[in-house]
Amino acid sequence: MQLANSTVLFIGYNWPEPKTTAAGNRIMQLLHFFLDHKCQITFASTAKMDIHSTDLTDLGIQMSEIELNNSNFDEYIKTLRPNVVVFDRFLTEEQFGWRVTEHTPEALKILDTEDLHSLRKTREIALKKGEEFTLANWYLNDLTKREVASIYRCDLSLIISSYEFDLLKGILKTSSNLLMHLPFMLPEISKRYINSWPNFNERKDFICIGTGKHLPNVDGILWLKNEIWPKIRKALPNAQVHIYGAYFPQQLLEIHQPKQGFLIKGWIEDAGLEMSTKKVNIAPLRYGAGIKGKLIMGMQKGTPNVTTSSGAEGMHDNMDWNGFIADSADDFAQRCIEIYSDEQLWSKAQIAGSRIINEFYEENRLMNNLVQKLNFLFSNLKEHRSSNFTGSLLHHQSMQATKFMAKWIEEKTQNRT
Repeated sequence: MQLANSTVLFIGYNWPEPKTTAAGNRIMQLLHFFLDHKCQITFASTAKMDIHSTDLTDLGIQMSEIELNNSNFDEYIKTLRPNVVVFDRFLTEEQFGWRVTEHTPEALKILDTEDLHSLRKTREIALKKGEEFTLANWYLNDLTKREVASIYRCDLSLIISSYEFDLLKGILKTSSNLLMHLPFMLPEISKRYINSWPNFNERKDFICIGTGKHLPNVDGILWLKNEIWPKIRKALPNAQVHIYGAYFPQQLLEIHQPKQGFLIKGWIEDAGLEMSTKKVNIAPLRYGAGIKGKLIMGMQKGTPNVTTSSGAEGMHDNMDWNGFIADSADDFAQRCIEIYSDEQLWSKAQIAGSRIINEFYEENRLMNNLVQKLNFLFSNLKEHRSSNFTGSLLHHQSMQATKFMAKWIEEKTQNRT
């Protein structure tokens, strides 16, 4: 069997929101990849549709609502009989993976991690405690064990960040047969497109983007307001920062201060258009994981990025960053001031961004790699699984706490009814 014309089931943690989240963009890229190979796709989720959710039926993708802890899913997947099941984040694999294995054992199981949730959570805990993040704390975290267990239960896990790929392979010694580094798959930035960008003198102000549902974004915006922006504003009294994103909580809405040039704008339909008019993109992320869609957008629109080590992590290999990386409030502010004021620095950063996109995220190379990997797995699935002893161990009934808990919850719910 080959990838072409396969039946593919996506189990989404949320319905895709490509205009609000990097995760939504990632899922849409994978959906288009399978569509390009003439696959029949169903996207199922337990989440509720939102005003920002994409109607996938416009692409010819069937959309299905499913329920947690409900055996109706067993009949559903036996009827659908997918050749490929893609789990959107490890939480959906925990919830539905055992049902997929039990009722469609021949299906190729792919985990799209989006980012390592355990890494982000461990960093958040360290920040709140005022402690330094350590890898020791990460691999001792129970969430890490759950996430890595999901990786072993799947046939292939797509890892978006090169840093996280190296962590899994190097620190945890996860078999490279189970992992594939697959960042965003992006079209080339042509010289003609670069020439269409507004130049240094045609742009003004700073931009900051991030959904309010993502806690690192909320923390970063508050850090920007309290410690970074006053320093920038003092040096650049006419500059403003425009902050965009969906689902902003009240604590962010309350820090809108036009007199200080600190503008909480909220949701915008075309963030890319706004990005192309701004001089500098800032992402003051004190913790997080994965790769950042807002920084990708900056590169695609010719807008230099100033971010932290956490923000740039796993995004540019050994290539020059398209701007600056700074981790203290003082350094972050100074770097913003420098690149905002120096056309030569700014232009150099802009070109570095296009190089990162064209070399690190080039879609044709990445898609070809993915096709080859999936076709190899289709042809060698039995041997591939037999070499994954840890995965088979985790599938053993004595290890399936999630499965039996789900059955207990379902039975309890039925008895109440």
